[in-house]
Amino acid sequence: MTRKFILLYAVTIATSLALRAAEEPPREWIDADTGHRIVRLSREPDTLSLYFHQDAFTPDGKKMVVLAPGGLVLIDLATRENRLLVPGVKYRAQSSGGLEVGRKTGRIFYVQEGTVFAADSATGAIQRLVALPPGGAMSDLNADETLLVGAITDGGPQNSVVVGWPAPGTTMKSPDGRELTFAEKREVMINERLEKRLPMTLFTIDLRTGARKDVLHTTDWLGHIQFSPVDPTLIMFCHEGNWHKVDRIWTIHTDGTALTKIHSRTMNMEIAGHEFFGQDGAHIWYDLQTPRGEDFWVAGFELSSGRRTWYHLQRNEWSVHFNVSPDGSLFAGDGGDAEMVAHAPDGKWIRLFRPQGIPDVAGIAAPDAENLIHPGFFQSERLVNMAKHNYTLEPNVHFTPDMKWIIFRSNMHGTVHVYAVEIAKPETP
Repeated sequence: MTRKFILLYAVTIATSLALRAAEEPPREWIDADTGHRIVRLSREPDTLSLYFHQDAFTPDGKKMVVLAPGGLVLIDLATRENRLLVPGVKYRAQSSGGLEVGRKTGRIFYVQEGTVFAADSATGAIQRLVALPPGGAMSDLNADETLLVGAITDGGPQNSVVVGWPAPGTTMKSPDGRELTFAEKREVMINERLEKRLPMTLFTIDLRTGARKDVLHTTDWLGHIQFSPVDPTLIMFCHEGNWHKVDRIWTIHTDGTALTKIHSRTMNMEIAGHEFFGQDGAHIWYDLQTPRGEDFWVAGFELSSGRRTWYHLQRNEWSVHFNVSPDGSLFAGDGGDAEMVAHAPDGKWIRLFRPQGIPDVAGIAAPDAENLIHPGFFQSERLVNMAKHNYTLEPNVHFTPDMKWIIFRSNMHGTVHVYAVEIAKPETP
């Protein structure tokens, strides 16, 4: 091998490594607009963190599960080590429904080819649990890891209707002849599915025996199904459809009792949705708009008392999804672009929210104050500039169990990766 060849080879390798480094998103940086530190947790492009209300963390708070092209990956939050735990597991693009970390054992429950499995997060040992009914989907796992919950369209998969996106070139008109926007076309398609009134069943499956129990039969369109993080018998679900048309948020117990509507509309075009449990299991929180696209709140319902708390938001602070810290003291939002429901001109930020209540004047309360809505507002702090993020991918924020970081997914550098932003700003020398 000549010296010239060795030199050329070295230059080629160096160039290749430089190009690869240029294409690879940075491992760590300080956001120039917010001063907060951001780190990239994932190593493989097109890795997704879980949907915002799914439990992604092991009970010790040290690791989180993500979906990588190669399968299920565990990320060590301290070292950022990525370990492939279960190869070959595939989910639909941007979907992680039916993937949960057990709150009791830390096993990772997932679905593959219609069967539910559990993988030990320490050893990777896999246990086959139960088969799902044809056309049925696992939505969540209960707090003591004994039951899964899901929904099925009666009559089998052939009766299901999947609502996609308007095909390019699709023409739809309003009653007055106006051409509908893309978002309005989507609303029409959702309404068409809603009006089919397909019979559906909410069911549980006992992971110890495989026994299925039907909890609710309905012609409402069921979705967003979640178990309480504390009460293994309490299910929350939604009536899917156009948010201004449906009574969306409901709870029911696993024995089919205590069907309860959580929010009642008080004005036309009021919407409520993207509901989630607080991590203490004491509250349900949700996006509330009174009316849609005009006035914005994160609303809370205390399950034990029925007490309602509404925190007000500005238009630019609205987010596709919100989340709450483990101790309930902080909230976060993943922002949104100008095409979304808030039409926010400057909404593309990951934000931290500190809730502030509005007290009675001079301590003088109305006689029925406890029965009224308790108002408040959010003090907002920008954490991450998401200007380069395409919101066809929803960031889906999560607080880490130690409340020091907020996890999100983003395509801000082209390929999709999982990132974390530190809540505390770095100390300046």
